[in-house]
Amino acid sequence: MDGGPDSEPPPAARGRALETLTRPLAVAGGLLSLAAAAMVVTSVLLRWLTVHSVPGDIELVQIATGLSIFAFLPLCQAQRGNIMVDTFTTWLPARAQRGLDALWDVVYACAAAVIAWRLAVGAADTIRSHTVSMMLGLPIGWVIAACAVMAALLMVVALATAWRLVRGRR
Repeated sequence: MDGGPDSEPPPAARGRALETLTRPLAVAGGLLSLAAAAMVVTSVLLRWLTVHSVPGDIELVQIATGLSIFAFLPLCQAQRGNIMVDTFTTWLPARAQRGLDALWDVVYACAAAVIAWRLAVGAADTIRSHTVSMMLGLPIGWVIAACAVMAALLMVVALATAWRLVRGRR
């Protein structure tokens, strides 16, 4: 490594940009999941001890779960943590395996783009129509919009991991 402008960054620095963006998002998703779990426990205990529960607990769990899942996906992709089935490709040279993995990352990016697009359309519709949740009356369009943004981030991360593979890095 000559340290010139075209030299590759060290392995630890390669994914740092993606992790800087995706890790805090995943941590927020984890905290949201914990908050939802705590609310479920509270609601069940209230139902057991009294005849009441946390109002809108099901709505809150649905919203928290959707947001959490979309918050986890970009970090999982950045770390290449998705399940891969390579039963039929292990005999290929490493470069060919990376090429196939890059291809599937691009396919995943395309799927994430379609999901982001449709979520954005749905968010615009629900915001425009002032759609709210049934029990608590929470505006759900903004939740859908947040999921659309995270799906778009997933698309960017999948393209970045594909590019990394094409460049010969895992």
